[in-house]
Amino acid sequence: MNGTQWIIFILIVQVIHFLGTWKLYVKAGRKAWEAAIPVYNAIVLMQIINRPKWWVILLFIPIINLLMFPVIWVETIRSFGRNSKLETWIVVLTLGLYIYYVNYTLDVKYVEDRSLHPTTAAGEWVSSILFAVVAATLVHTYFIQPYVIPTGSLERTLRVGDFLFVSKFHYGARTPMTTVAAPMVHDTLPGLGIPSYLKKPQLPYFRLPGFSKVERNDIVVFSWPADTVRVFFKKEKGVDKPIDKKSNYVKRCVGVPGDSLEVRDGYVFINGKQLELPKSAKPQFDYDIYSSKGVSSRTLDNLGITDFTRKYQSNPLNQDQVNGLRSYIMGFNQTENGQLELYTKASGIPANVISKYRLALKEVTDRKRTVPLTADMVSSLRNDSNIDSVVQKVTAKGRRGINLFPQSPDYPWNYSQLGPIYIPQKGATVELNLKVLPLYKKIIKEYEKNEISVSGNQISINGSPATTYTFKQDYFWMMGDNRDHSEDSRAWGYVPDNHIVGTPIFIWMSFDNFTEGISNWRPRWDRIFTTVNGDGEPQSYFKYFLILLVAYFVGNWFWKRKKDKK
Repeated sequence: MNGTQWIIFILIVQVIHFLGTWKLYVKAGRKAWEAAIPVYNAIVLMQIINRPKWWVILLFIPIINLLMFPVIWVETIRSFGRNSKLETWIVVLTLGLYIYYVNYTLDVKYVEDRSLHPTTAAGEWVSSILFAVVAATLVHTYFIQPYVIPTGSLERTLRVGDFLFVSKFHYGARTPMTTVAAPMVHDTLPGLGIPSYLKKPQLPYFRLPGFSKVERNDIVVFSWPADTVRVFFKKEKGVDKPIDKKSNYVKRCVGVPGDSLEVRDGYVFINGKQLELPKSAKPQFDYDIYSSKGVSSRTLDNLGITDFTRKYQSNPLNQDQVNGLRSYIMGFNQTENGQLELYTKASGIPANVISKYRLALKEVTDRKRTVPLTADMVSSLRNDSNIDSVVQKVTAKGRRGINLFPQSPDYPWNYSQLGPIYIPQKGATVELNLKVLPLYKKIIKEYEKNEISVSGNQISINGSPATTYTFKQDYFWMMGDNRDHSEDSRAWGYVPDNHIVGTPIFIWMSFDNFTEGISNWRPRWDRIFTTVNGDGEPQSYFKYFLILLVAYFVGNWFWKRKKDKK
């Protein structure tokens, strides 16, 4: 729905409102024409139902207005004496059309000084909950949104189980494009597995003013451009989603509009110079660790390395032992001599489980192990006398990766070697030919809504031959700090400006073992109330929060004690 269509839709709504309420306006001592003037009619209606004029603003905020409309319908009929529970339900279930019946059929009188307070405890609860939801939805949509890190693509900068607050006002909040949706949920209704929104009507893209722009090295939350997933980790036909209902991803912005970006041996180069990351960043790369004595799990565990697999040798197991180990085993293999090789996560098999089921296990420490490591971990391992060498795994240049942008044999890129590639800037013009078309085809066709056709060597856009293309918006290049284990722009390309959601501002809670069930969660105290972006090391404000919390309770206790003495 474009701007013109949206204006027409609003005018139709105004006509519906006028036809259904003009008699009620007259009975309330107003003029009939006042029900017909957009915006002004809403201000007058607030006076009629004796509610504050600022409620009018809520009626024009997408999503919020869906919560407010039923309230206004109910308040309208109650202002004319229709207070029964039955009529309340009817006006809501008929989407306000019951007001037509009241307007034209019933001989009602305007109740000028009616009580605005709920007459029952249940009514009080409903009123309080409704406006709490309105306030929370307003904050969630335009200011701050909670977010949890579900995957390790930014490990160890942001870790699986980090709970974030994401600022939408830094870059300017997007006004919702999807106008009919459930409040405070994203694309799916919890427990039902069905979409939480209707695709139509859609508002044109608009972003409120922000106080900063997306800069290189910012950690950014954005709508995943390639998202057609209804449910993650389930293979089924793709779903065409509105932009603001696409799944949210969080990555680091390594390329901004106008940059020339290249990946060499896994490291990002911008305009020919290696990208310097802030101290808060903890990038990881895959390394092969070698030791003639075997690379022990204890060595890795002592360094806080958790992304590795343990292997145990075991005699044949009985059924009771198999059942006891089921929740720990990732896989197994039977050797020629009849023994079993059991594979587990880095946490291994607890000692109490081994004792309980009388297991005869021996951990196998291979001479080579491949794990993702930060620079500090690499340094510690190289200083360990038991480790022979630590070698970064790098895919050679010219070896084409699988499912990598731009999905063309002309670009034999991989996760370690990519580019150079231009990051499109609004208003910039590039030459178009069959060689570069794969780089920009998705932008031209999907993000900027043009028709593309190719006949021989001739490219046509919207039916006209084209040798150049001028971009209509800015684009960004996003990558995870866990460089060899991140699905990012190297897989699906550019992130359009209209897909930007916000930036994380701090971690308010963090748990280890987040993917292993809530009973196994363990707080990471050093990450709670910790900053995310910035040039320096992350700063924790948890102790200051505790001080303020204690001060509040102590102050409240003294205040109550002083009050009781009076």
